[in-house]
Amino acid sequence: MTPSKDISRLIEIMAALRAPKTGCPWDIEQNFSTIAPYTIEEAYEVADAIARGDFDDLREELGDLLLQVVYHAQMAEEIGEFAFGDVVEAITTKMIRRHPHVFGDEKARSAGMAKGMWEKIKAAEKAEKRDARIARGLDPEDHGKGYLDSVPVALPALTRALKLQEKAARVGFDWSEAAPILDKIEEEIGELREALATGDAAPIKDEFGDMLFAVVNLGRHLKLDSEAALSGTNEKFRSRFHYVEQALEASGSSLEKATLDEMEALWQQAKSAK
Repeated sequence: MTPSKDISRLIEIMAALRAPKTGCPWDIEQNFSTIAPYTIEEAYEVADAIARGDFDDLREELGDLLLQVVYHAQMAEEIGEFAFGDVVEAITTKMIRRHPHVFGDEKARSAGMAKGMWEKIKAAEKAEKRDARIARGLDPEDHGKGYLDSVPVALPALTRALKLQEKAARVGFDWSEAAPILDKIEEEIGELREALATGDAAPIKDEFGDMLFAVVNLGRHLKLDSEAALSGTNEKFRSRFHYVEQALEASGSSLEKATLDEMEALWQQAKSAK
């Protein structure tokens, strides 16, 4: 087996890894559920390489993410559901259908993307998917029957909160402006304080979640993505903490030896420096 730029070689490698008698024991024992966390992790590593502007890493991480697609397709083919080619066909069909102003006939291309066309295309896709599920003897509603059930459960919690709020807002269930949400956040903080006073872990967790949900709602009204905003704060924290670490090392000390007051003083320096 030799490396290649042809996708078929990657598919061959994956099939060989999953071969019952001659494949890799670890790969053979995996299933969709055990591989799913790696798929999510690889997507985050792609985003990280992009954020850092590291194209060498991006090339490698995109390959790792592609492997995840091939992995899932291989497992699906083994149980007779679909193969990698079907995945490619599905996405190419979707992209052509969703861009009639690019791939349609001359009339469609000259008309551009008409208002309401996107919603019509999505509705047609949903109906087609529903019919396909019925034909297979499955529940026609693949994500559940409620209005919000189509928001994937596996999304990061902050992102899912945003998606749930956005969808609810489409039918008018929303705050009219951002200011009242600040009051709601203060209300949730008060309820969290009350829960903390009880010392009961369950209501503390519940009220903490309510507070986070309200903060995401405020971010949405401020046109801010909470996940992106928190990612920026995470990086700021990492950078400032690294400043403290370097400053301690330069003075002959360390994180383990320093007192909290010493670290706090350096932290304030880091805030001023950056």
